Amino acid sequence: MNFNLTINPAKDELVFKPDSALIKFFIDSDKLERLVDDFFLSLNFPLGKIQRKYFLDKKSGELIYHSQTDEPSVIFIKKIMLDKNITNDFFRNYFAGLIPSLKNKNIKVVHLIVPAFPDFKKYFDNDAYFLKTMLEGIHLGNYTFDDYKSEKEKQADLSFYIHYSDQKILKNVIDSTQKLMRAVYFTRNLVNEPASTLTPNELAKQAVKKLTKLGVNIKVLNKSELIKRKMNGILAVGAASVNPPCLITMYYKPAGKSKKKIALVGKGVCYDSGGLSIKPTSGMLDMNGDMAGGGAVIGIFMAAALLKLPVELIGVIPAAENMLGGASFKPGDIIVTSSGKSIEVKDTDAEGRIILSDALHYASQQKPDEIIDFATLTGACIVALGEIAAGLFTSDDNLAENLLIASEATYERLWRFPFWNEYKDMIKSDIADVSNLGPRWGGAITAGKFLEHFVDEKIPWAHIDIAGPASKHKSSNYTEKSNTGFGVRLMIDYLSRI
Repeated sequence: MNFNLTINPAKDELVFKPDSALIKFFIDSDKLERLVDDFFLSLNFPLGKIQRKYFLDKKSGELIYHSQTDEPSVIFIKKIMLDKNITNDFFRNYFAGLIPSLKNKNIKVVHLIVPAFPDFKKYFDNDAYFLKTMLEGIHLGNYTFDDYKSEKEKQADLSFYIHYSDQKILKNVIDSTQKLMRAVYFTRNLVNEPASTLTPNELAKQAVKKLTKLGVNIKVLNKSELIKRKMNGILAVGAASVNPPCLITMYYKPAGKSKKKIALVGKGVCYDSGGLSIKPTSGMLDMNGDMAGGGAVIGIFMAAALLKLPVELIGVIPAAENMLGGASFKPGDIIVTSSGKSIEVKDTDAEGRIILSDALHYASQQKPDEIIDFATLTGACIVALGEIAAGLFTSDDNLAENLLIASEATYERLWRFPFWNEYKDMIKSDIADVSNLGPRWGGAITAGKFLEHFVDEKIPWAHIDIAGPASKHKSSNYTEKSNTGFGVRLMIDYLSRI
């Protein structure tokens, strides 16, 4: 982490200490000049003419003011233009960029004056979520993955004091956001871990280590158990690796009455070489993150348990490494899965859907109210949407609508694809029930249609292809340096609305 971070509710008055900073937002309006002058007068600091002119200029958005005293040392003032460019990700993104910039500046205390919520009602459902985006940004900006660096800087202490009128709401949001971000951190750590250390068995161990003490019941089905259950999809993909595959199953039940039973399935390919349909080196570099769907499911369970959500959850993570060797499964193979349905293998690099075939069938056997799966499934989805959004595939309009609501709230964005049965016709096989590869076009959709074969048609189901936003990318301050943990915040918001 960048800092040893603490976030606290502040008392009404501003009491500064040496090496402190103050953050203040102003909404651009015809009153801006007077508001800025009054603010600096209230602090008894003179604002120079050039600084004042610069900040009031229409082209400027931010001013960093260094005071002549130690209390506070720095004032960050940010101008907000309430126009179509403002989203509910504004504060999250701002703070995620600010935190790393404070490193090595000897700032120990930061006071944040939260702007008035009524000015932002258009962008946020309520004041609690308004506050939450700021705190999420602070936590996200503090995240780093540097476990393997030989020289590490000692973490400095950084204390945030949040000034807001409703102390009860503030305290609740600080507590709940800290629990949520603990789970996001854990997911990111898992996904960023190199494949040499995060094997399928180690992924299972990490889930057991972190979740069992939170009341989550975990059972890991090893290779011999997979053989008994005829989970030949998982076994085929993992056959060539010295690290055997497994199926991680997790169960969370709330203390009180459950409002719903939901199965979450996550692709857990801990490394993907492409198998005999081998990837080029450039395509392998980030394949330790091919288990981001499984990592997200583990993080969702952690957050649900910490927050004591009143929803029963079933987690299913097929974990395997897709490697090359004499035991590799081959293009042209036919795999009979645990459902009894057979798969014609046309490409061993389309392996995620093969392990998910067994996992989705297993999830369906648990008779949940709905199934949602997360998978870094296709490059085709990244071609369609870029790295900004995940693809949403479902035939259930109600499920889609509720997921999209959570998506808009958290800014972990989803885009719903068409899911017509004509796409299912594209993956018919002459020698098996289904082919694991369709034609060149519509690859993200045909991959979803492949998965549909293995889900009980009576259970509402959604497939979320997170291949783009799960990986590091430059669309925001909190996604550009490491794998993102996409899906945890999205699903906790979704589950919290049930």
